[in-house]
Amino acid sequence: MALYAIGDLHLHFQTELKAKAQLRDRSWRNHEQKFRRNCAERIHPEDTLVLVGDHSWGRNLGECEQDMQYLSELPGRKILLRGNHDMFWDAKKTEALNKQFCGRLCFLQDNFFPCDDYALVGTKGHCFEGPFYLNRRGQIIGWDEKNEERSKKLVSREAERLRTSFESARAAGFRKYIVFLHYPPTSILEDDSVFTRMAEEYGAEQLIYAHSHGESRFYDSIHGEKNGIQYRLVSGDYLNWQPARIL
Repeated sequence: MALYAIGDLHLHFQTELKAKAQLRDRSWRNHEQKFRRNCAERIHPEDTLVLVGDHSWGRNLGECEQDMQYLSELPGRKILLRGNHDMFWDAKKTEALNKQFCGRLCFLQDNFFPCDDYALVGTKGHCFEGPFYLNRRGQIIGWDEKNEERSKKLVSREAERLRTSFESARAAGFRKYIVFLHYPPTSILEDDSVFTRMAEEYGAEQLIYAHSHGESRFYDSIHGEKNGIQYRLVSGDYLNWQPARIL
């Protein structure tokens, strides 16, 4: 049984596409068909695919019906993580979503899912994204401090949710973890964060994240091994719509 991951599908079968950059970028043309074909070639029924946030542009489940059907029809067990654009998913209603889509889709929030002897834990996460003020050389010389304070509150809330996920897995007897965040684990101003420190605290082996799509943002956060943890970006356009094998 293999574990795969990818994020930022931004499906819009029933809704108007809102991302202008997505319209301009050739890598997004017919990406739904490319991704479905790639999954069919690589993923088997016994495998697990974690979809790392930003699944749909729909504002509610009614506007996401065809997007959810598309995801349900992908091969393997599908586990979904919340993204910042997933308006259909209220964190407090995760249990209801798991009941509604039982046997088709799994929703990772304040819980965990087993994968062999690993626990898959995660939350949406958050990091400060500016606005930043640049000089003529493109160097950061300041930022929006009010927005930074708001971001700190969101980071704190998401850190509590990640700890809940870890503790749920630990209570069930798991000691091997793979962490999933939608947002990068660090902002461009940080070398570490509450998320990286928590991953180290629990001895996680990998931290998988998305959100950084568009070539200019691919290296906004950590890539590769750091303090014993392997960090991987799995945004769809970064992977050219090939799901990344994690295990």
